Amino acid sequence: MKITLVGVGLIGGSIALKLNKNGFATHIFGVDQSEKHLEEAKNLGIIDEISTLENAISNSELIILAIPVDATTKLLPQILDLISSDQTIFDVGSTKSGIVRSIENHPNRNRFVAFHPMWGTENSGPKSAIEESFTGRAAVICDRNNSAKDAVELVENIVEILGMHVIEMSSEDHDIHTAYISHISHITSYALANTVLEKEREEDTIFQLASSGFSSTVRLAKSHPEMWVPIFKQNKENVLDVLNEHITQLRKFKAALEKENYELLEELIRNANKIRGILK
Repeated sequence: MKITLVGVGLIGGSIALKLNKNGFATHIFGVDQSEKHLEEAKNLGIIDEISTLENAISNSELIILAIPVDATTKLLPQILDLISSDQTIFDVGSTKSGIVRSIENHPNRNRFVAFHPMWGTENSGPKSAIEESFTGRAAVICDRNNSAKDAVELVENIVEILGMHVIEMSSEDHDIHTAYISHISHITSYALANTVLEKEREEDTIFQLASSGFSSTVRLAKSHPEMWVPIFKQNKENVLDVLNEHITQLRKFKAALEKENYELLEELIRNANKIRGILK
């Protein structure tokens, strides 16, 4: 199958590597604003050809949108203008409601599948792509009934190739759940990194004393704002809801320490330990 990959970075590049290895992709056209990334992607075997968007789409059966979510809402309607009824497009964005709303009345809406492979790292660019990254992970397909049957089946086939398992939900539910299990983690990591940078001014001390626990907690703070500011913007209400709850929980810990209420502190920690039974 001939494929257009718009965005040759971490997620798009990882998908392309797997589809190439499997033989599903016969030719992949790469489209990206960064000439450097396009050259890297070609040298790494992620794409076969650097192309313009129009040329790539006219020669492809499948278009994969792997760009920041704000860029997706702008570009997706334009791509739908160009495709025919035998072409399929899916995105990989971490928010869905805004993207879906941007094309809800488009005549080619049913050729689009709202898709989110639940994997990512703090790294970016083609050099960060990992062929086997998706194995065992969840793949969310949103608003299935708004997409053509053959388009969804094509995406499900790709999910199987990637070694993932499908979870179906509405785009609204997706954005609520990702706010709680993904987006708040990034805000917490950014905030912790800023806290340490503000209070501990000696960078050598941070480097020398940082434990594996600290390093893993602030790992997400290395994620680029170009990707995450649009996510927070599109999912603002859900993120604010979970952020308010998170602040409430932090205040409970603060109050327990201030009042030397160590029984409450133990209770808060034991309650948090329940996550062991969920994340094994």
